[in-house]
Amino acid sequence: MGLFDIFKKESRTSSILVMNTGQPVWTPRDYKSFAKEGYSQNVVVYQAVNKIAESVAAIDWEVWKGDTQLTESPLLDLLAQPNPYQSGHAFMVDKISYLMIAGNSYEEQILVNGTPRELYTLRPDRMKIIPSENGSPSSYVYEVNNRKVVFEVDPSTLESDINHTKLFNPLDDWYGMAPIESGSFAVDQHNEAMKWIQGLLQNSARPSGALVVGDKETLSDDAFNRLKKQIEEQYSGSKNAGRPMLLEGGLDWKQMGLSPSDMGIVDTKNSAARDISLAYGVPPQLLGIPGDSTYSNYAEARLAFWEDTVIPLVKYVAANMTNWLGPKFGDLVIKPNFEKIPAIADKRSKLWDMADTSTDLTINERREIKGFEPIDGGDVILINASQIPLGESSLDLGMDDIDEKALAQIAGYGTKVN
Repeated sequence: MGLFDIFKKESRTSSILVMNTGQPVWTPRDYKSFAKEGYSQNVVVYQAVNKIAESVAAIDWEVWKGDTQLTESPLLDLLAQPNPYQSGHAFMVDKISYLMIAGNSYEEQILVNGTPRELYTLRPDRMKIIPSENGSPSSYVYEVNNRKVVFEVDPSTLESDINHTKLFNPLDDWYGMAPIESGSFAVDQHNEAMKWIQGLLQNSARPSGALVVGDKETLSDDAFNRLKKQIEEQYSGSKNAGRPMLLEGGLDWKQMGLSPSDMGIVDTKNSAARDISLAYGVPPQLLGIPGDSTYSNYAEARLAFWEDTVIPLVKYVAANMTNWLGPKFGDLVIKPNFEKIPAIADKRSKLWDMADTSTDLTINERREIKGFEPIDGGDVILINASQIPLGESSLDLGMDDIDEKALAQIAGYGTKVN
């Protein structure tokens, strides 16, 4: 019995999570619908997912051993080239895209002499989780073309060749919830609005109306039912919007429908687009949705996108990859480098300017704001030597009594005040 087994404690509630041990737990959501009706057919979802994935993939990854950053490491090489077919950038785009569409992403490691040498992303809809008795996965099963590959999970260490990354889901113990799920109604509204507009364009953009029977005319039950069925099948729905009708039997057409402008169909579409962007945490300005799109707002939106959406996701992914790969390379830590992000660099530049122009901060306080270590003698405040009372402008400073160091202090940095 090892030290791990002596101090190992299991949650008292974990066992009740599993009703049928060894039976697969299927995701209750339709990934293919999300991928097709969302990512493939909705330009807002497509652009939001791509922006998040490309932004995360653009991050430079670092590998640290304690407090030391490693410039050479097999783990760095693996992150830069996960497999012969993908670069690190392409690998990360796939991982984050799956995460944004399915709420789950799965990666497989290929071991050589116990060390990961290749990484591959796997489609989430082909993976299912087999629970164990203690509430953790006992295995992962990947199925495609009637072929199954089983990836076992070590019951003592919980290590596996599969890395499962999932977003928080309040109603599922095994699978994550994708942003597109919370925005699914908005996706449907946006798609239907687009179909409606397309239907109007294809049918001469005619609005709907009502069929009126003459004063002396009546419709038999058969004629009424036939007309009703015809309207439902041939003249209802977004695909038949504005389609002209062939009238017979004394029927008259009375225009009653509102124009697309009056119905606010475009406003509805834009509103749905904003809801989709809200679900993904991507500001509407970055997706080209009509609104406040001035340069100032765009710059603020870009900064908010990085600080509120991308950076938290990057940190989550870094921790996830560290837990999976770090121990196999000697307890290394994967860290993101945010220094080269343009939006963050602009904010840092403004912060530095504020620190440099401040009149009530010490040298070390300014250095702390900039992320530098304190220096000896830096706990002093510098003031501009030129800003003195007008009546003292002819004051004899006694230059002969001032040493060279103090003179340099005045000439270069201002007057030192203890």
